[in-house]
Amino acid sequence: MRPDSPNRKPDSSEDPAMLALLALGWTLADGARGDRLLALTGLDADALRAGVDNPAILGAVLAFLADHEPDLIACAEAIDTSPAALIAAQESLNR
Repeated sequence: MRPDSPNRKPDSSEDPAMLALLALGWTLADGARGDRLLALTGLDADALRAGVDNPAILGAVLAFLADHEPDLIACAEAIDTSPAALIAAQESLNR
């Protein structure tokens, strides 16, 4: 799924916003998961669209994944990163 290099796993120094955007894409690819994201974060589709460059919104997406470990692991695998890198990105975005 990653456009830059399918054989390379990014580490925690990867751009946090890029990881969050990849995670958002993965999350929204499944309708039920996307609906759950909106329900649990209190965001609506318009706020999500408007906030794709907002660190707080991107951090909320990663927090959503962090709160459900199976999704965190599945997302990390799908976007060719590690769960730890996603958590590090969340922490960076929420500073």
